[in-house]
Amino acid sequence: MNYSTKINSQGFAIINNVYDETEIEKLISLIENVTGNDFDNATFRKSQDLFAIRQFHKEVPETLDFIFNENLKNIIKYNFGSGYFITKSIYFDKPEKSNWFVAYHQDLTISVDQKIEVKNFENWTVKQNQFAVQPPKEVLEKNFTIRIHLDKTTKENGALKVINNSHSKGIFRVENMDFANENETICEVEQGGIMIMKPLLFHASNKTTNNERRRVIHIEFSNQQLPSGLEWSEKTIFQNN
Repeated sequence: MNYSTKINSQGFAIINNVYDETEIEKLISLIENVTGNDFDNATFRKSQDLFAIRQFHKEVPETLDFIFNENLKNIIKYNFGSGYFITKSIYFDKPEKSNWFVAYHQDLTISVDQKIEVKNFENWTVKQNQFAVQPPKEVLEKNFTIRIHLDKTTKENGALKVINNSHSKGIFRVENMDFANENETICEVEQGGIMIMKPLLFHASNKTTNNERRRVIHIEFSNQQLPSGLEWSEKTIFQNN
C-alpha cells in the first residue's frame, strides 16, 4: 500500500488490481452512455486517432462513485494524506489503429477560473473558455496525477514511457535532456490498474502497433490554495474517509 518512496524517488508508481472487472465495465458503460454521438460538445475532441473528454469528472459525474472506490481512497490517503481534491480530469480513448503519439514533455499547466496577473504564473492560454497557466514549480511539485486504465496497456498500444526521476530536475527543457545517460521505463499497466505520476516527470507515448484500444481516465490532484484570487476551475472535493 505504501508507494510514496517510489513515487518520490522515481516520480511514478504502477499499482494493479485497483478495480475489478465489474467496476471497469460500469465505468465503460457510463462513459459510452454519455459519449454516444455528442461530438458537438466543446469539451469533446474527436479525430481518427483520438477521442478525448476534457473536464471528464464534470461531464460524466456518475463515474466518481466508481472511480473513488475503497482501494483508490486508501491509496491516496496512505501515500499522500488528506485534503486533496480533483483539479483536472481528461478521458482518453486511443483507437485500435491510432497513429497518435506524444513526444517527451512535462505537465506544466494547471486549469484556473480566470486570468489574473500573479507573480511567477506565466504562459497563459485559453481553450474552450478554459484558462490554463504555468504556476511556479513549487505548486507542481506538490501535485500528483492518477491514470486509471480501462484496457490493458502495453508498449504495443501506446503505454506511457517515462524518464525515471526526471521530476527531480524541476522545470527542464527537453532539448537539454541527455537521454543516453537516463533510465527509461515503459509503464505497462493491467486493465483495472493505475499509474501514479508527478507532473514534472518527463513522459511520452508511441503509436499503437497491435490494433488494441487504450482507454485511460487521467485525474490531477492538489491540496493547495492558489494565491491572489486565483481558483482551480475544475476543483472537486471527494470524500476520503
